[in-house]
Amino acid sequence: MKILTVAIPCYNSEEYMRKAIDHALVGGEDVEVLVIDDGSQDHTLEIAEEYERLHPDVVRAIHQENKGHGGAVNTGIREAKGIYFKVCDSDDYLDYDSYMKMLDALRKVITGPVTLDVMITNYIYDKEGAKKKRMMRYVGSFPEDRVFTWDEIEKPLNAHRYVLMHSLTYRTELLRECGLVLPEHTFYVDNLVAFTPLMYVKTLYYLNVPLYRYYIGREDQSVNEDIMIKRIDQQLLVTKLMIDSYRPELVKKKNQAEMITHYLSIIMIVSTILLLRIDTEESIKQRKELWDYLKKKDLFLYLRIRHSFLGRMINMPGEAGRKFAVNGYRLTQKFYGFN
Repeated sequence: MKILTVAIPCYNSEEYMRKAIDHALVGGEDVEVLVIDDGSQDHTLEIAEEYERLHPDVVRAIHQENKGHGGAVNTGIREAKGIYFKVCDSDDYLDYDSYMKMLDALRKVITGPVTLDVMITNYIYDKEGAKKKRMMRYVGSFPEDRVFTWDEIEKPLNAHRYVLMHSLTYRTELLRECGLVLPEHTFYVDNLVAFTPLMYVKTLYYLNVPLYRYYIGREDQSVNEDIMIKRIDQQLLVTKLMIDSYRPELVKKKNQAEMITHYLSIIMIVSTILLLRIDTEESIKQRKELWDYLKKKDLFLYLRIRHSFLGRMINMPGEAGRKFAVNGYRLTQKFYGFN
């Protein structure tokens, strides 16, 4: 029985994928490592097959025609044999000590009386050239080192703390049960991986360790802000798909609603700031359409996000309002070290 599946989507990743695989391998035979070659044109597949030959009980090399990151994650979820499932991008890696602690915690959980839906861990913005690496931690918000329910959350996340795919390890069957299927050939689907299953979660576990090292620095990286602006259509598509996936009838707990609303508000803010930066007649139209889309889907959710502090800040009228919103975002970006 495999406790955990680590899926590593790879596209032309020959220069850096070995580090991601090597760090995943240290989990031993309790772990399954799926190296998913997404139609690469370099030696990615050969490297994946090399690891499979050397570690046949742990590594599986999977080749598919190019489907984009979402298509590779879909394959990982479909093929996974582990009880729990985590995505590790090929230019990132898992911290050794944290990884061992997470596996120990999962071993204890699966032999206990309660089914765990999601484990939350910290992640580090491993930004190229940064002297100090920023860590996203959840101390004070979640109970530590035990399974808990939504009712036991001590303090909602504030505007500067948020979960991402990198901080979440979901129960594999929950991902299948919630019908998570990501769009192919689309960037920024990580947000759907994190967001959509939250509505189905009943039990959580926070392990206060810096498990995930989230590398930021390559000029061609999809989360590079200039590239995000060029791909604004895909950012907006994912934001609308998140809105579409919202199921208010499933969100029965106040803290669950707070966390889901918080996540969607962060993505709405990012999308809006990018449109403000573009600052054309078309982007003004797109910004209005995005907020109208949310309003039409769920008026109550729209009002909560639109009239929150951040919602008001990024929707201030006029040129002065636009500059205030963008400069505020810049200050936050500089302080927290995200891309």
